[in-house]
Amino acid sequence: MSMRKWIVLIIVILISLAVGGWYWKRGDKSGNDFRTATVDRGDLTSTISATGTVEPEEVVDVGAQLSGTIDYFGKDLHNPGHTVDYRSEVDEGEVLAHLDESLYAANVSSAQGAVDQGNANVQKAVADQAQSQAKLVQAGNDWKRAQDAGVNAGLSKSDIDQYKANYDVAVATVADARAAILQAQTGVSQSEAQLAYAKRNLSYCTIKSPVKGTIIDRRVNIGQTVAAAMNTPSLFLVAKDLKRIQVWASVNEADIGNIKAGQPATFTVDAFPGHIFHGTVGKVRLNATMTSNVVTYTVEVEADNSDGKLLPYLTAKVDFQIEKKADVLMVPNAALRWVPTADQIAPESRQSGTSGSDDTQADPSLNPTKAPVVAMAARRAHGTIWVLDGHFVKPVDVQLGLTDGFRTEVAAENLSEGATIVVGENEMDGGGAAGGSPFLPHFPTRKRG
Repeated sequence: MSMRKWIVLIIVILISLAVGGWYWKRGDKSGNDFRTATVDRGDLTSTISATGTVEPEEVVDVGAQLSGTIDYFGKDLHNPGHTVDYRSEVDEGEVLAHLDESLYAANVSSAQGAVDQGNANVQKAVADQAQSQAKLVQAGNDWKRAQDAGVNAGLSKSDIDQYKANYDVAVATVADARAAILQAQTGVSQSEAQLAYAKRNLSYCTIKSPVKGTIIDRRVNIGQTVAAAMNTPSLFLVAKDLKRIQVWASVNEADIGNIKAGQPATFTVDAFPGHIFHGTVGKVRLNATMTSNVVTYTVEVEADNSDGKLLPYLTAKVDFQIEKKADVLMVPNAALRWVPTADQIAPESRQSGTSGSDDTQADPSLNPTKAPVVAMAARRAHGTIWVLDGHFVKPVDVQLGLTDGFRTEVAAENLSEGATIVVGENEMDGGGAAGGSPFLPHFPTRKRG
């Protein structure tokens, strides 16, 4: 036999061996390409997730009722040698700032002068009344004597008429004097009102804290002019009590029906990774908002902050606890989504007509990428999980219950804790045991499940 024939024969033998080995590997399941998990038993909690903001329970916006220039800030009573600033603890009535009061003090002086002038006018009117009263008495006596004497005393008719006129004028003068007193007293009342108004404006130059709390924002500086012509300028934000805080969470309208007052909730903030804070639903606000055609409601979660860790306006990730079950069997949601191929199913299961395309597998709520998790029990009916059986898998029909988005409660007569179930498979590339030909280019493949 020639050398060329020997070479051809050797090549044919090598190819036959390679092809035979490939087919043998393709049919061999001893490598176990399945990704597995076990059926666990434990507590399962279903939640609704939302994002919110840490807010003080009560915030007072301290403003100025007058226009003016900030003269100085008040002394920090809890930190001697410092003025009030961010994070200062203030008491009710404590001075926060002071406006330049020169203009308003001048108004008080002017109003006080008007009151003094009014009081002097009252005294003069009273004196004028006394003088008019005396003239009235004299005119009355003259008129009475003229009436008694008459014409026989040598008085002419015109003289008698003159006495009568003098008496009438005196009566009118007394009435006019009384009116002047009332007018002067009214002027005093008006001046006193102006004085009270000027004094109140002067007092507004001193900005005081209306509540006991913590300053979380100072919005002015010394020398800055504030204008209160159109609206009240904001100078400070004072949080009444930072030992109690709230989280204002935006909840989608599809989930808001499951949120109730008194419901437990947990939340986390990026400032303290790994730390879980606990709270309780206070109320669900009724004023919904719409953003990009998505309707959300604000839910207030009340929480304790005695340690002062939580700062106002931190972003919080909130989980509302909707339902909780203890000591239940549960499986990863991936186990309910995975479907085997026909040659992966145990022969006896194939003969019984079971396939991996059961419609009960297609539950979008088990796939967080397809639909939001609405955490309510008994919303789903049945599903199928695949239990490892040697090199194959066999189906187990299960009753589905509560889910937390990652695990789902299951129940079946022939299912027990610790059973090995398949959640996916590790597909190899073209040169491995997953069926790729050794003569084809190797391309990366995705893992199933």
